[in-house]
Amino acid sequence: MAKATGDDERERQRLADRVLGWVEDAIYWAIAVVLVLGSTALLVAQFVKLLHLRDTPTSTLAIEVLDGLLLIFIFVELLYAVRVSLRSHEIAVEPFLIVGILAAIKEIVVLSVEAATLLPKGPEFSRAAVQIGVLGGVVLVLSISALVMRQRVRDGGPQAET
Repeated sequence: MAKATGDDERERQRLADRVLGWVEDAIYWAIAVVLVLGSTALLVAQFVKLLHLRDTPTSTLAIEVLDGLLLIFIFVELLYAVRVSLRSHEIAVEPFLIVGILAAIKEIVVLSVEAATLLPKGPEFSRAAVQIGVLGGVVLVLSISALVMRQRVRDGGPQAET
């Protein structure tokens, strides 16, 4: 009787594992759909913005377009992370590091343009310069982390991060 109870318990655990796996996949698919729709909407918005800003100065236009494109790259990189998670049923770390790098670069670009207008305002310019420096440090640390992760995978380290 004890053996039958143990078999029943294992069967319930396998069923629960399969059901939760399906639910997990469904949630990942929903996230993927939202990311695809968001990326598409952002891309269309960038084209519309480009058409409406044709009479603006080139530097403003470049910053606006670059800001939007970096945001699209972030969405696409998150979509890649979801795709890897669906395929391997493991969370990939590297795409999130890349998202962090892109987000920091996006902020550096925006702050750099704002800093140019803040030059006459000493303390505010200094604050913007410090923020740019800190974000540059963040990019450096995240980049080194991504390189270390790739090297570990190449050298046969833990595969859970890929």
